[in-house]
Amino acid sequence: MAPRVQPKSRYAAPRVVLLVLAVVGGLISAYLTWTHFAGLTPVCTGSGEGCETVQSSRYASILGIPVALLGLLAYGGLVFSAILWKEAGVYLGFLISLVGTLFSAYLTYLEIFVIGALCQWCLASAAIMVAALICATLAALPLLRGR
Repeated sequence: MAPRVQPKSRYAAPRVVLLVLAVVGGLISAYLTWTHFAGLTPVCTGSGEGCETVQSSRYASILGIPVALLGLLAYGGLVFSAILWKEAGVYLGFLISLVGTLFSAYLTYLEIFVIGALCQWCLASAAIMVAALICATLAALPLLRGR
């Protein structure tokens, strides 16, 4: 009698993708957090003035906490949700990525319409958070439908 093969978890692919996105986003946030506390200007392509302008704006911190550090915490939460996974992890990943995407949209709005400069690192982080939301949504849909 042949051994029974266990089917792959339906969360396996989204879990791995979410984990990779969270690690890459965490690296970006860690770099921006480090430059904030070290008083350095982030390295950007071109003149790099956009990154410096955004990072030195009054919107770069909330109640004295650098926005990049909040991003690092969010990406850490996504790593945790990918490790935890199952239903609780799926819902946690969805919640974190939804709030992160909405916050990233707000920050991108500020960059464009208030600050008047774009930070490439911030835009990359926002795109990663949107991708994480898509991934978490795809994992959560079957649960929300009761399957």
